[in-house]
Order: sequence, then C-alpha cells, then structure tokens
Amino acid sequence: MARKILLVDDEAGFTELLKMNLERSGAFEVRIENDSTKAVAAAREFSPDAILLDVVMPGMDGGDVQAQLQANPLLARIPVVMLTALVDSTELSEGAVAQAGTQMVLPKPVNLPLLLRVLDEIAPAA
Repeated sequence: MARKILLVDDEAGFTELLKMNLERSGAFEVRIENDSTKAVAAAREFSPDAILLDVVMPGMDGGDVQAQLQANPLLARIPVVMLTALVDSTELSEGAVAQAGTQMVLPKPVNLPLLLRVLDEIAPAA
C-alpha cells in the first residue's frame, strides 16, 4: 500500500516535479498543497503518513504551519521534514540530514535518494 505524503510548498513547478518522482517509485501517493494557509486542513483531510514542508512561503511560513500541526492532537504525531533553500548540501556533511531539535531539515534542491531514505525511516512501509 502506498504511503501518503503531503507536500506543502508555494513553488508549483517544484511540487509537481517532486510528486512525479516520488510517485514514480510506486511507494507513495502524494498530495500537493501550494497554499500554506490550507496546509493544516489538507493534512486533516488527507491523513498523510509524512509531511514535506517548505520553510519560506507567503502567508504562513513552515514554522507557523508546523506549530499549528503540533497544536492539533490528530496531526501532532505526523512526521514532518522541512525543505529549505536557506541551506544547501555543502553546508551539511555528506549525506547528512540536519536536525533542528527533533525536526528534520533537507536542503533544496532535494536529493531524491536521500529523501527516499528519510521517508523510509520516518514513515516505513507497512
């Protein structure tokens, strides 16, 4: 059964490409939300196994969305991976995933093999 991923990012081209790559693996069903103010409602409706969340977005930034997810008992346990262009892979050790507290952070552009490994860790197949 495909794992459900909610992808929240204001860049439509990026989200479509990432969705296509994740779904091509056959392991994921991806829902896109390009409006950060609708992210929490999308999470309630879609019930994802994991959320990929951009950090810098208009309306609500990723931190605001994450805070609302954490405040909702039904959504607080969903693993979230923050995606950001504010750091790049040269700022992380080879193959590393930055940890901000318990929050995972991956640089954009996204390294697909690394993202797949992270998703296997945080939302393993049943």
